[in-house]
Amino acid sequence: MLKIRCNRVSSKAHKSWYALLFLLCASFGLRAAPLSECSTLRVSGNPEYPPLLWPSVASPDLLNGAVPQFLRELVEPLGIKVNVRNIGSWARVQRLAELGEIDLVAGAFITAERLGYLDYILPPMMHLDTNVWVPRRRMFEYRHWPDLEGKQGSTLIDNSFGERFDSFAADHLDILGVRSIHQSYLMADIGRIDYVLYELLQGRAKLARYGMSNDFVALEPPVSREGLFFAFPKLSRCNSKALREAFAARLLELTEQGRLEELIEEYLIRYTEEGR
Repeated sequence: MLKIRCNRVSSKAHKSWYALLFLLCASFGLRAAPLSECSTLRVSGNPEYPPLLWPSVASPDLLNGAVPQFLRELVEPLGIKVNVRNIGSWARVQRLAELGEIDLVAGAFITAERLGYLDYILPPMMHLDTNVWVPRRRMFEYRHWPDLEGKQGSTLIDNSFGERFDSFAADHLDILGVRSIHQSYLMADIGRIDYVLYELLQGRAKLARYGMSNDFVALEPPVSREGLFFAFPKLSRCNSKALREAFAARLLELTEQGRLEELIEEYLIRYTEEGR
């Protein structure tokens, strides 16, 4: 059994986090090398994250999705290429990031533990709601976190939804960690668990792909709403102040243009049609 730690953060708290991250990013002058010294970024992320990230059908060792395309548009004007690889589970991605064996994590929420080995880039690429997903025929009343006590939940191994919810879940909830969110939905469908904890956008994409969209309901309110960030592992050979600053400037430009939102709509259609 895995007890998950997760969080719902107010907008004021988000601003405080971002202010802290800005100071941290500004202070880490790691190997302030020219951008040309990092010609290719070794990138990975959560492979269970459509339409943002999912394994390519043609090349399963690569990750497809809105984020890889967004990332290419972000860094190629800087003279840098990206190699977005599927290196296994989200738990393994985090372990390899901590060791500096990848250069960029393509989507991570903030946790105190990850701040120890990741330099987050501002602004967040987007904000994501995480919801309690339940079979439509076995819905239960949910208003706030304590309503989940005494029930069996499931989510991906090493998933986090924010510090406050993570802490509450560790103390009060029973949540099984699995390698595939499809497994969680199947267990909920047959009644082995009561609910699935998963992001709203990704849950809708997955259920559409499985042909189960009408079988599950995302209960309101979300358990958390978190900023999703790009982050450079501190031990990455590419982590330099110059690159982080150039990356952040491009990210802000594309975010203000709403480019990722456009790509999400495009890749949501691609992901759904790929499963037919």
